[in-house]
Amino acid sequence: MPPYPNLICESLLINLTIDFLISIGGRASAVQVVDYVMKISSPEPNLARLLVSDLIGRDPRLSLYGDQVELINAHHERIDLSQTGFVVFDLETTGTKAPPCRITEIGAYRVRNGMVAEEFHTLVNPEMPIPPFITWLTGINDDLVRDAPKFRDIASEFLEFIGDSVLVAHNARFDMFFLNHEIGRVYEDYRIWNPSLCTVQLSRKLLPNIENHKLNTVANYFSIELLNHHRASDDARATAQIFVRLLKDMQIRGIRDLGSAKRFSFIKQLC
Repeated sequence: MPPYPNLICESLLINLTIDFLISIGGRASAVQVVDYVMKISSPEPNLARLLVSDLIGRDPRLSLYGDQVELINAHHERIDLSQTGFVVFDLETTGTKAPPCRITEIGAYRVRNGMVAEEFHTLVNPEMPIPPFITWLTGINDDLVRDAPKFRDIASEFLEFIGDSVLVAHNARFDMFFLNHEIGRVYEDYRIWNPSLCTVQLSRKLLPNIENHKLNTVANYFSIELLNHHRASDDARATAQIFVRLLKDMQIRGIRDLGSAKRFSFIKQLC
């Protein structure tokens, strides 16, 4: 089994298996999978099932029924925005590129039924020096994180907090990349399976006339207090409050599911 049900495996064999299943409609016999993926020509059926069972146990996107391997479609695009839960999170890091940079702080809030609820917050020992510019920007220095837990020490707690929620961040591509980098260091070849939304992209579509779409600008537009900007907990709280307002705007526009929200946020605006 994968370390957590919201992690998927990025190993070569898993990716080859998934690509193969996609190419033939989502289902194949264990013999076909072993023949194609492992290059074992015409394997004995029981051996094929045994070999495939190992793959199935490593990734929640794969299942085995009898001698048939199936690709499980999570149907993320059908998720009802009014019924699902969200985890809005923010990361502080030692720089902009991972590797070599690492996480120094995590802040996250649950959002459900339009309400901002439980909080997850921790400093993280990045196991590397924090550059002076980052300390100037965030106020996080080497002394502050020296006794903080390393990411591997809090990974399980954070993954349990996330659960099957839709993840939301202001510049989600950055935060998701760093999160997956850290997860891959703890659970080799694994990454987050949770779908995500980006409040930068959503605000660009929903608030096209504001000066820019930086977090403090969007927060100011909604009269949301943003204290300690560039600290994960405060930024995550402001992002969560922004997201609640953007959700309401999407609902008014008839955007009801995750697929529609993602398509809406990626559609280029016409000049």
